[in-house]
Amino acid sequence: MLSALACGVHAHEPQPDFVGLPSTGRLDASRVLESRHGANAPQEDDKAAHKEPADKARPRKDAAKHAPERERPEAPAPARAFAIPAGGITGVVVQGTGRADQSDVPLSFGQVFAPGDLPRGAGLAGKLADGTLLPLQLDVKASHPDGSVRHAVVSAILPRLGAGKELGLALVKSARKTDKADNADAAKPGSAPDTVVTVVVDGERFSASSAALLKARKAQVWLQGPIVTELQVAAPLVDAQGEEHPHLAARFAVRTYGGARQARVDVVVENNWAYEPDPRNITYDVTIAAGGKQVYARQGLTHLHHARWRALAWTGEAPALHLRHDTAYLIGSRALPNYDRSVVVHDAALAALAAKWNGANTEPMGVGLAARTMPGPGGRPDIGLLPGWAAAYLLSMDARAKQVTLGTADLAGSWPIHYRDKQTGLPVSLIDYPYMTILGRPGDTRNRKSGKSEAFPRCPKSACKSPNTPDSSHQPGLAYLPYLVTGDHYYLEELQFWAMHNVFESNPGYRKNIQGLFAPGQVRGQAWNLRTLGQAAYITPDSHPLKRHFATILDSNLAWYNAAYSHNPDANKLGIIAHGYAVVYKGKTAVAPWQDDFFTAAVGHLAELGFKDAEPLLKWKARFPVQRMVGEGACWIAGANYTYAVRAAPNAPYFESIADAYAATVGPELAALPCASDQLAAGLKRKPGDMGGYAAEPTGFPSNMQPALAYAASVGGEAGRKAWALFKARSVQPDYGKSPQFAIVPR
Repeated sequence: MLSALACGVHAHEPQPDFVGLPSTGRLDASRVLESRHGANAPQEDDKAAHKEPADKARPRKDAAKHAPERERPEAPAPARAFAIPAGGITGVVVQGTGRADQSDVPLSFGQVFAPGDLPRGAGLAGKLADGTLLPLQLDVKASHPDGSVRHAVVSAILPRLGAGKELGLALVKSARKTDKADNADAAKPGSAPDTVVTVVVDGERFSASSAALLKARKAQVWLQGPIVTELQVAAPLVDAQGEEHPHLAARFAVRTYGGARQARVDVVVENNWAYEPDPRNITYDVTIAAGGKQVYARQGLTHLHHARWRALAWTGEAPALHLRHDTAYLIGSRALPNYDRSVVVHDAALAALAAKWNGANTEPMGVGLAARTMPGPGGRPDIGLLPGWAAAYLLSMDARAKQVTLGTADLAGSWPIHYRDKQTGLPVSLIDYPYMTILGRPGDTRNRKSGKSEAFPRCPKSACKSPNTPDSSHQPGLAYLPYLVTGDHYYLEELQFWAMHNVFESNPGYRKNIQGLFAPGQVRGQAWNLRTLGQAAYITPDSHPLKRHFATILDSNLAWYNAAYSHNPDANKLGIIAHGYAVVYKGKTAVAPWQDDFFTAAVGHLAELGFKDAEPLLKWKARFPVQRMVGEGACWIAGANYTYAVRAAPNAPYFESIADAYAATVGPELAALPCASDQLAAGLKRKPGDMGGYAAEPTGFPSNMQPALAYAASVGGEAGRKAWALFKARSVQPDYGKSPQFAIVPR
């Protein structure tokens, strides 16, 4: 029997109620800091990753007037937490979601590790509640500079998983077999069923077979060991005479568990060759069969140009389980921002996510919960270092939020941003084609060294119309968290496709060709581009050919910003990004501080990922959010305004002080009023203590400011701590239980 999980999404199985986050041992935060910043790194309390700075200074008296008399009551704790057996590095909880007990249950998941927690060469075992050690397979993907494991895929065969029961699994270090022994005991791939993709285009049939390709081509090994083997193979679809379709290709990832009755087949259908002539949308009928049984069918599917879609199928019954990671450890490793773990995501918000997961938007060429037209304005749940649904999943480990997070990442393939190099089989790289672009004139794309054009073949609107409009200035981070927690190669490539598209979409001359500079774009676009590029450089496997490419492009960008700002004595004193499309408001005298805050947050995220060149840039950028809160002569009430004045006239020099910028923002009469006074609030047409800009909403401008201020507070010394304390004490605050994508706090 074959069980189809979904095409482009995961199964609509009954979802377990939220039962609380896994709880494991403490992460030594000081060791993580030392690995990032050296032996003299500032230390932090590792008892709670969400603990606020220890600064005891009170907010200024005039601000305290409208602050609440006491701290807001703590959000109610989850109904119950599940403790993972002690003694592990971290751990997971596996919850049986089926109606019957299961035996020999296959399990694979992605896991990040903090620097030094799992040394090079060490193995991993799963410790159960009774002390039994369960064998685990560890496929290491990425390493920290010290050689310890950064990211790996962990696999097991669970002997038994009770219906509705939970199994805590601590991840403990163990002795590791040699690679030779691992290979000798590797699970055999022969038991996987032949999976066949067949499409009918204009009456002509094209197909691809996983079994035939595994015999005819050298497969790429993704997982290999005594528990599971995953082999990957790809090829264009062919007709009855063996002629290749010029655009359509299939990719198979066949995952075979030696000790279980199930195997997983991951199928991706692509229309995304970078340099194939005449790119276009293609409408076809499609069927996918595994082991001779149909697992998916769709008539009249219009496959958009430079897009792809995914289907998953299992032999036998698909494992009925939900896995919950230790959120505190994921955040403490610094692979993810420091989301406030005191936030409890409302069950109504989780139920709303599940309710939205239906219809055409969850099918191939749909976009899940992301905005189909990315350039659209307004506060949206998909904007942030993580989308709102992904942050909700991280903070709740709820199955409904996970379904939406992974499903929308599956459908990230629907946007026309996927350009695969037919020669390498990889996402096309700027390092290989420094003059490629989707913008500019033909002459802009001529490689000066080779004399050849690197322009992509023209895609006319009549043949390439797409309802899915990408835009780097409003681009969600769709694939990074899904790859961290699953280790699925599909999500890795999604992250890589988006990161490289952000680099080559601009004019080659503007981006300095092979340097791939983001500086010419909107400030918010620079922010999200840096986020995605940094994540790709951080998590791409060590052995992957594009690892060095991403790192090189990121280095070029950080070097440019440091030269323009951090290391430039003539840079503006406000700490604003001032180039490109930054100072374009109020007659080219003001910036959008919320866009600047997105940039600061992205740089803070890169600094925490361990990119050293992001650290001086973060310290320089920190002054703008901090000074808007506590700068001499400024008032925090206007700190999250839609615009903030930075000079007196379009060609005038930038203000030397935040006091001058504040006075020009609110006007000299209001600037003369006491900060946070009733008179100032009335003059700004706000309620006392209200920063404005939809301050009570989780997507409002003060919420946009919060991640920037959190990162700034971590490096901003006394002023940074005071700024955060004042921000935290304001009387009008959002309810992040609705959507927590901006609920980031200082370390």
